[in-house]
Amino acid sequence: MTVHQTNPALDRPAVEGLTKQAAEFIVDTASVPADVIEIGKKSILDGIGLALSGSVAKSGELVRSYLSHAGIKDGPSTVIGMRMKVSPRFAAFANGVGIHADDYDDTQLAVGKDRVYGLLTHPTAPALPAALAVGEAIGASGTDVMLAYHLGVELECKIAEAINPRHYQHGFHATATCGTYAAAAAASKLKRLDLEQTVRALGCAGSQSAGLRENFGTMMKPFHAGRSSESGVVAADFAELGWTTTDKILEAPRGFFQAAGGGFDPGAIAGKLGHPWTFASPGVSIKPHPSGSLTHPGMTELLRLIREHGIKAGDVERVDVGTNQNMPNALIHHHPKNELQAKFSMEFCMAILLLDGRGGLPEFTDEVVERPDVKAMIERVNFHVHPEAEAAGYDKMTTIIDIHMKDGRTISGRADFGKGSPANPMSYDECADKFRGCAEFAKWPTDKAEKIVETVRSLERLKDIRELMKLCA
Repeated sequence: MTVHQTNPALDRPAVEGLTKQAAEFIVDTASVPADVIEIGKKSILDGIGLALSGSVAKSGELVRSYLSHAGIKDGPSTVIGMRMKVSPRFAAFANGVGIHADDYDDTQLAVGKDRVYGLLTHPTAPALPAALAVGEAIGASGTDVMLAYHLGVELECKIAEAINPRHYQHGFHATATCGTYAAAAAASKLKRLDLEQTVRALGCAGSQSAGLRENFGTMMKPFHAGRSSESGVVAADFAELGWTTTDKILEAPRGFFQAAGGGFDPGAIAGKLGHPWTFASPGVSIKPHPSGSLTHPGMTELLRLIREHGIKAGDVERVDVGTNQNMPNALIHHHPKNELQAKFSMEFCMAILLLDGRGGLPEFTDEVVERPDVKAMIERVNFHVHPEAEAAGYDKMTTIIDIHMKDGRTISGRADFGKGSPANPMSYDECADKFRGCAEFAKWPTDKAEKIVETVRSLERLKDIRELMKLCA
């Protein structure tokens, strides 16, 4: 891959008209291929379920308190899982936080071997809340909301794929930065902004793009998703009013790609929006566990080994878990002290599967993290860089597991991808089962949960998205 470096001294864009190309894609696209729509429905259902479970997280409680104390109420848009309707921007914020609260949401998959597989964006968390919030405010159809959502996801993912990998490696959280463009695209489409307005919405989004990975393992990570979704709605609102911005926010020497990444690959985005759609290729991964996506190949493989060999925690002497060097760079909590840190702890994820045989929302709690048996098992997990995994390339999440048993046996396995990835995808019914688990965790009425499952399954038939949002409130 050739990374395009721009010169800040030059007063011209490095790739003429790239921002305009993106805006034309948003304005001119009238439909999405049927197979892409069906794949997207799984992520939409997943996002709504996660917003429900996120509403009962501590962060959901704090968001509810913030909105109440700030006097933000009486709007047209639903805060999922709460008895609260607010303006679209704040509904987008609250629901973005909710979807990302448990780090259980879908993940974009990188293509280039110099990029870290699974570490581009969480595409639904910024895009869907903006589409639902604006769509509900105007009474948009299910088809229109899905179109706006897909346009947002597509732009977000192509921007993340194009930017120099330094962007993520040096500390930016791409869900926060690239996600702002997703929300702006979705909101602009639903508002039916023209080309000039959409260019300005992207310009406004670019100057709001922010979020640092140092905050991983804290409430700021889901805050990033919420704020990016809110910022995109704000960008479309101001563009509609006539607010002025640059017309080359992506490609300019002082624009997003250069300022945030030090360069980009034009071939990953110019002429590539919708060719192919990211949902179709390389795909988006839906998580079976509420933890960082880089833990999932190891968790998938360990569960297989446990079931195949009848492994009991008490019979395990040590577990070696080897990956490429980029994975420990993200899974930074080796002795987690709370549930948020546990999501970025390979050691915890291995330990809880060995002890409890599962790793869902009930397992990722502060109480479980503090259990003495969990802490003791974490000490038996050796998370390290393995040369074989390193050689496999960063476009995989290769995880090599060696379980050393007390009887002298070593049970080994390897996985490049986890359950829920395009290589091992979830069906709609499997996503529905995950949704039901999230709804149950939120103590959501079963009848309303089942209606949500069936409504999203045939979302193109819905004349007014408000019918779906009533089931979420």
